[in-house]
Amino acid sequence: MRQLDTRDPGFAAAFSTLLDSARETTAKVDAVVAAIIEQVRQGGDAALLALTARFDGWQAASAAALRVEAAEIAAATASIAPDLAQALDLAAQRIERFHAAQKPADLTLDDPAGLTLGMRWTPLDAVGLYVPGGTAAYPSSVLMNAIPARVAGVGRIAMVVPTPGGALNPLVLAAAARAGVTEIYRIGGAQAVAALAHGTASIAPVDRIVGPGNAYVAEAKRQVFGRVGIDAIAGPSEVVILADASNPPRHIALDLLAQAEHDTSAQAILITDDAGFAAAVIAAVAAELTHLPRGAIAGESWARHGAVILVRDWPEAFALTDRLAPEHLQLMLPDPRAAMAAIRHAGACFLGPHCPEALGDYVAGPNHVLPTGRTARYASGLSVFDFLKRTTWVEASAAGLAAIGPAAVALAGAEGLAAHGRSIAARLGLPET
Repeated sequence: MRQLDTRDPGFAAAFSTLLDSARETTAKVDAVVAAIIEQVRQGGDAALLALTARFDGWQAASAAALRVEAAEIAAATASIAPDLAQALDLAAQRIERFHAAQKPADLTLDDPAGLTLGMRWTPLDAVGLYVPGGTAAYPSSVLMNAIPARVAGVGRIAMVVPTPGGALNPLVLAAAARAGVTEIYRIGGAQAVAALAHGTASIAPVDRIVGPGNAYVAEAKRQVFGRVGIDAIAGPSEVVILADASNPPRHIALDLLAQAEHDTSAQAILITDDAGFAAAVIAAVAAELTHLPRGAIAGESWARHGAVILVRDWPEAFALTDRLAPEHLQLMLPDPRAAMAAIRHAGACFLGPHCPEALGDYVAGPNHVLPTGRTARYASGLSVFDFLKRTTWVEASAAGLAAIGPAAVALAGAEGLAAHGRSIAARLGLPET
């Protein structure tokens, strides 16, 4: 774990090293993924059956058996403990409410030249949702990806989830049902992405693929991009926490570990103006690691990628935060809104001592699919906008064409595009060049 102090002469170099540290997987899987995608493109359902048997360790009787039946979804939903069902419902309600408020209005503008200009929003026809599967349960990922698509008005949502050994977690199916997803397939990995992108006899292709996955899934999404849209190529999770000594050190330690326990490549950074508080948080992290169920993972993440940065003042901290452009930013300060106003780059902000980032992972309402690896400098989290597309339109009267057409003819001539100019000039009765 790095400990940095902005007062140290070597701070600039040390901070640059922190920024440049690679946390993404270095495994080269592009050739393997390309072969899998081509196998599915050529072999369709037969390839999916063979690849599922190879990678997930179970043999489906037919392509039809890859689809989860409605009865199984209903049974899984009924099997969920009442408290979990209530939690899913609360999360879904809050996510839906927040994303419904994002829906944009169409635009119509009558301009002085006599033209009417406009922009309309329409939903995508079909979206594919990748959900990590097996015995692990990620119902929050289902809700965060599926609900914005449904709110946007997407007509078809097809979900794929790997089932190692044939196991499928009921909580994932219950979350899918709550989100309104009924088309679910027992496939995962690069082969699932290939099926969604190219289609097979039993799985129709989609227009966009969203959802997290391992290195093979990420690479497959990269390779099919262009044929379909994708949300992003997500990297390991990360948090930056700005906190002063008014916070209980254990609370901040747990907030750091909430990110560190995701993955050994995750990153948790504390920025504070109090050396004593920094030391107390470091000690609290060490204490929590001794009995945290995922302590080995969190401990390796903290040791390899964690950092505590001591600053002279908060404006200095804000500047460093902008350079980090974190996925998650916790502002555990007396005036967190003022701090947020001073910071430009973060995927999502969590304000005040009662709002840990973990709240946003599940039930706050805004999406937890966020830009990682400093991409918050130019990217945003998943939203309703990811499932909508914009179409602009123009309507011109004869007077409107006469008002602005000659300028277009002149520009077309300057660019050497004669047909462009003539298509306008012919309507205006102008000389054609």
